[in-house]
Amino acid sequence: MTIPPRLTMGDTIGICSPSSPVAAHCPKRLKRGMEELKRLGFNVKVAPNTLKLQEYMAGTIDERVDDLHDLFKDKEVKAIITTIGGTCSHQLLEHLDFGLIEQNPKIFLGYSDITALHLAIYKKTGLTTYLGPAVLPQFGEFGGLLTYTRDHFFQTFVKGERAKYDSSSDYVMEHLWWDEEDDRLREKVSNEGPRVVKAGKAEGKIIAANMGTMLLLAGTEYFPEWKGSILCIEDDPDETPSSIDRYLTQLRHMGVLAEINGLVVGRFHDHVGFKENQLAEILSRVTEGYEIPVVTDLDFGHTDPMFVLPNGIQAEITVNEKQIDFRLKENPVS
Repeated sequence: MTIPPRLTMGDTIGICSPSSPVAAHCPKRLKRGMEELKRLGFNVKVAPNTLKLQEYMAGTIDERVDDLHDLFKDKEVKAIITTIGGTCSHQLLEHLDFGLIEQNPKIFLGYSDITALHLAIYKKTGLTTYLGPAVLPQFGEFGGLLTYTRDHFFQTFVKGERAKYDSSSDYVMEHLWWDEEDDRLREKVSNEGPRVVKAGKAEGKIIAANMGTMLLLAGTEYFPEWKGSILCIEDDPDETPSSIDRYLTQLRHMGVLAEINGLVVGRFHDHVGFKENQLAEILSRVTEGYEIPVVTDLDFGHTDPMFVLPNGIQAEITVNEKQIDFRLKENPVS
């Protein structure tokens, strides 16, 4: 396994759009995200095709692949942050030069559909990748990164500390149309913290993923090896209780839930529409017979703020009725 070097103030961060073309539709939001990165003390380099627009794609496959390859090759660029997710980053996988990526290890950060790139790069090269904030939704937030997200970004990538994933004091679900309505702070909701589904204690390497995107890789050479891992999953606001149930049941049928040491679920958006205790009931059913800790409503996924989850890094989780302790056992960067 290769753990990429940490960031120092003044480093250059590369930006690209490997999936959807939202940056092309919301240039003001992109500009605000770039300004936030600069305000935080970094230089910014935007890949040439970042603002490309081709239906639901940010340019052709070749254009998106070229941007990724160029940013990995660029010695000046110390980290790559994607603009946003989408539906089509997995189109790039058979065209990526994994040898090039392996020879140029650096921080690669994003979430949602970027899961396909995270898991494929980690599987093919052993490079730790990071599920966490993206340029448009988080760095482009009105007023800048939310404090909790900012603190975890610096703790992970600049200080290189082993994070303890304590809960945020509040979170945000309100939606404002980008470049039209997002000219104020969004409303915050008090965070009641994570919820226990099953108590227990576990150690293992983190596998962090958007569940629907991850399952696109089932049966391919890019699908993760699960044995002994702590699986951390999140999913989109457009999902439903039935689709989440279907994904989780598929993981059971594939034997994934029998192999992992623990299951950590990020906070779902209210738009998904879970009824009271419905998610816990689904999780209890799909993990029946497996003595693993299971928790929900942690600070990652499609709500804000969010912490950073490093693929391949060892972590430990202890869950009882009154307390959830989830933390890294290794440094997330070198």
